[in-house]
Amino acid sequence: MTADSHAPIRADARRNRDQILAAAKVVFQAQGPDVPMEEIARSAGVGVGTLYRRFPDRESLIRAVAQDSFERVLAEVRSVALEEPTAWATITRLLAHSRELRVMLQLALLSERAHEIITRDPAVRGIRDEIFGLLEDLVVAAQREGSLRADIGAGDIGVLLSLLVRTFPAADAEVAGMMLHRATALILDGLRAPGTPLPGRRLVQGDLG
Repeated sequence: MTADSHAPIRADARRNRDQILAAAKVVFQAQGPDVPMEEIARSAGVGVGTLYRRFPDRESLIRAVAQDSFERVLAEVRSVALEEPTAWATITRLLAHSRELRVMLQLALLSERAHEIITRDPAVRGIRDEIFGLLEDLVVAAQREGSLRADIGAGDIGVLLSLLVRTFPAADAEVAGMMLHRATALILDGLRAPGTPLPGRRLVQGDLG
């Protein structure tokens, strides 16, 4: 059994683990997954020894952050789909407001090391497949509603989400936020039916590697 298994643990150990994962997400987003482990421990408010007891190496921490983020995204997609009246409203909300989706994509796309760890881990891969299955269902449902253009697949949604996690130089945080909101609005306008025909074919999960 690894230090990062989901076996029952004491409440204080669980609390430390949750603090470490939350801090790692924030630090990874800001500086990437190669940041010193000591900085993650400091941000989590725990000792380095505590961090290494739960996560003996960087790979185990990246894997745990990825699995936690993917699980949260899966839960969020299911929850939003139940709360919103249409598939299009669900897609719009996920694109515009999902912090967990951004965390997941930044980790998976902006670091080769993290991408390799994530893609070869069967547990994370299984959750990723579930997420893509739900996205594909939403795409089909939104196209039946007539709100989403017919030449879009779940893979296209994944590509557009990956574009939204890229950072660009900005004068300040307010301008950076405005950039993101404007880019999201443009992407959503481009997804609306009927739209100008796209080159090539609709993208599916397998196209993204």
